[in-house]
Amino acid sequence: MKIEHLALYVEDLERMKDFYVKYFQAKAGDLYHNKTTGLKTYFLYFEDGARLEIMNKPGLKRNNLNEGFGYTHLAFSAGSKEAVNILTQQLKEDGFKIISGPRTTGDGYYESLAADPENNLIEITQ
Repeated sequence: MKIEHLALYVEDLERMKDFYVKYFQAKAGDLYHNKTTGLKTYFLYFEDGARLEIMNKPGLKRNNLNEGFGYTHLAFSAGSKEAVNILTQQLKEDGFKIISGPRTTGDGYYESLAADPENNLIEITQ
């Protein structure tokens, strides 16, 4: 078994697509729009075959689920400590919130934690 893809509801579909394309080298598929339900989605494809589906539909409301159980963060491997440092600095300079790091964690990971444009957490690892 392998995880086929993850899906994330977002408020600003185009801004989120552009963020993952610019900073995480995603390739965006074509926009899907279901005219009956109003659902719009993009599949974002990553170099290793992983996919992230970002979605929006009318009537969604934000909640605070990220403060409890469930989804916590997406993790991307940058490939090296230097790449973690560079991407973290670029995100910071471009106005995105850096939550922690770069640092070596107690279990030996070199990582930083940042927020995407809609405050979803992204772990950037070596």
